[in-house]
Amino acid sequence: MAFGLLSRLFARRKLPAELRYEDARRVLESHHLAVKRELAGRDDAPPEALYYLACDDDLEVRSLVAGNPAAPMQANELLRTDVDGEVREELARKIGRLMPDLPSGELTTLQRRAVELLERLAEDELSRVRAIVAREVAHCPTIPRSLALRLARDVEIAVCGPMLQYSPLLSDEDLIEIVATTRVHGAVEAIAKRDGLGGDLTAAVAATLDVSAVAQLLANEKAEIREETLNKVIAQAAGIEVWHRPLVMRADLSVRAMRRIATFVSRSLIDELGRRHDLDDDTALWLKARAQASIEADDAGSEKPLTVEAMREAHKEGRLGDEMVTGAATLAHRQPVVTALSLLAGVPAHMVETVIDSRSGRGISALCWKAGLSMRTALAVQTHIAHVPTGNLVLPREGIDYPLKENEIRWHLQYFGIEAGGAQRGI
Repeated sequence: MAFGLLSRLFARRKLPAELRYEDARRVLESHHLAVKRELAGRDDAPPEALYYLACDDDLEVRSLVAGNPAAPMQANELLRTDVDGEVREELARKIGRLMPDLPSGELTTLQRRAVELLERLAEDELSRVRAIVAREVAHCPTIPRSLALRLARDVEIAVCGPMLQYSPLLSDEDLIEIVATTRVHGAVEAIAKRDGLGGDLTAAVAATLDVSAVAQLLANEKAEIREETLNKVIAQAAGIEVWHRPLVMRADLSVRAMRRIATFVSRSLIDELGRRHDLDDDTALWLKARAQASIEADDAGSEKPLTVEAMREAHKEGRLGDEMVTGAATLAHRQPVVTALSLLAGVPAHMVETVIDSRSGRGISALCWKAGLSMRTALAVQTHIAHVPTGNLVLPREGIDYPLKENEIRWHLQYFGIEAGGAQRGI
């Protein structure tokens, strides 16, 4: 009779709707793969059967047990050391989803074992396993604070990012320390997106001059940015276009800040400043005049295209300098910029190309220094011509000065085979 039941069971490859212990036992004894997989995914499977299947040779069977909420803790602990990362991923996803339901008080023995298991998964050698843990518990206030800190200090942005952006267990002091010490690209940007950033933390983020992070900070309406911090950002913002719109859109701008911003943003953003803020008549008129001056400057510029020949002609006439090079860089006109740097620095064009292609913010800054150009021009070349990664951009000190020491500049020039003599610019 049992043989006939098992034959019918395997013929249709489907377990009965109401699973009995005997049905599970027969499946285990049969070693029939398709029905074992079905049993591994059933939340009414006996705990003993799921523990047995946690040791199965088939990857899919073990993965199904790992994701099964009915699996006993002993099976979960066994699967935590599974040789296949896919199994540990499923386990991390399941255990992580249990955490928001933890009570804030005393834990049961089973709950403590679940937390300990999650802590072990947070140390997994595969970053994708750790990332699943982080995503599942990022908003959870009941996990151990030590676990939140471990994940927040992970070396992979996929792991630390969710914790830095969302975890309620991280204090401003924790986050300020991470801002000061992290080497993970994108970590400071994740912090800048948090709700309710305090003034000390926003000051720490702004002080990094991380272009993407500061852009996110400025766009974060719930971030408290002190006037002193905002003034320091504005002092650096002229050559960093991604900061312009979020600066204009800040609701907490002083009249002085708006006037400073209007000196370097586009005329459309000057108009936006006027529309967005309740201005006195004098400020409104001043902004209108700035917008008109911007239009006239654009019109004048359109009459004289910034071509290679224009650069050569300007150099002969002694007119070639920051304004023309910055203008060409902002328009992403690479060859005119290369020509201008070659002429001003007395360096062959192919060497200028080599420096630009290196995408080295320090190398490009050194070349612009040799050419006698300002640090703001160097930033424009880094950003629009060389497309230097944001984390490698060299930013002006106090908004205008070269942040590199002269011996460092000379070292970078020599690295590219360029003599340090030439026009140069004071530091």
